Amino acid sequence: MSHNDHEQASEPHADHKMSAIHGSHDRHAGHSVAMFRDKFWLSLAFTIPVVLWSTDVQHWLGYTTPSFPGSKFIPAILGTVVFVYGGLVFIRGASSELADHKPGMMALISLAIIVAFGTSLAATFGLFEIDVWWELASLITIMVLGHWLEMRAISQARGALNALAALLPDTAERERGSETQAVPLSDLRIGDIVLVRPGARVPADGTVVEGAADVDESMITGESKPLPKVAGSKVIAGTVVSGGSLRVSITAIGDQTALSGIMRLVAAAQASGSRTQALADRAAAILFYVAVASGAITFAYWWFSGDKEHALIRTATVLVICLPACPWSGDSTRHRNLDITSGSLLRCRL
Repeated sequence: MSHNDHEQASEPHADHKMSAIHGSHDRHAGHSVAMFRDKFWLSLAFTIPVVLWSTDVQHWLGYTTPSFPGSKFIPAILGTVVFVYGGLVFIRGASSELADHKPGMMALISLAIIVAFGTSLAATFGLFEIDVWWELASLITIMVLGHWLEMRAISQARGALNALAALLPDTAERERGSETQAVPLSDLRIGDIVLVRPGARVPADGTVVEGAADVDESMITGESKPLPKVAGSKVIAGTVVSGGSLRVSITAIGDQTALSGIMRLVAAAQASGSRTQALADRAAAILFYVAVASGAITFAYWWFSGDKEHALIRTATVLVICLPACPWSGDSTRHRNLDITSGSLLRCRL
């Protein structure tokens, strides 16, 4: 029996736990570490020439890029590629947020990059005197980098459950009379007697009825020194027996074991948001409405003042600058805070 099969058999609620975790990250549905990694490096590759061929950057740094037919359109062409390739993931996330009537960071980022793209595109066609292609490409690349790091943190945190499930053996040696038979963990029942040989893992929580051995509980409790176990001692599922064999009477199986309790605590911790993240989400929603309202007021003021060109430029400026003010906390904060020892979790449970 493979570890995957065993995890499904011994932990019937594992899928439910992982679903709960995924459900708490709806804006990451369909996302992966590899996807954002590829998006970042490709976006960065396109952003570099956009920045180099930007007239503003050339003026500030005092250099001139090679000129050839169509070179003036490099920022517009590659900036559009970055917007489509790297920016659409944020726009799709914003669509989900707005569909749920809960604008957040994705909506705030999308608002800024859409306005920046529209402004730059209009400038390319001569409607404005200023464009922000290099700013647009740089912002998208930075945001993609942030999401890559965030997804990597999330992926590492989700691996905690798989690592815990891997502590359990695939089978147990159950004694029935004078016979010993290897059975799947799902066949174990409370009161069964199992034989745990040297180097094997305890298949379920129980009480030693015969034998003496040292048990390594470091992966569960954090205790580095093996603990001696004799008749009457309690043993925990997933711990390793060394220096002897034990006959153990099963006292807890499935979801009632200490290891399953730890897995539930880890899953709950991963699914729960920190106060900082909740505050950031609320602040992002407020800032989204403030940015839209400020942009509308700015546009109306300058439009009715008779300066229609500056009405568009200043409105775009107001909406684009909302991105640096974005209260970006991300889920990586939540998952970095999950660096808790399994021993602490076990003590919390007990």
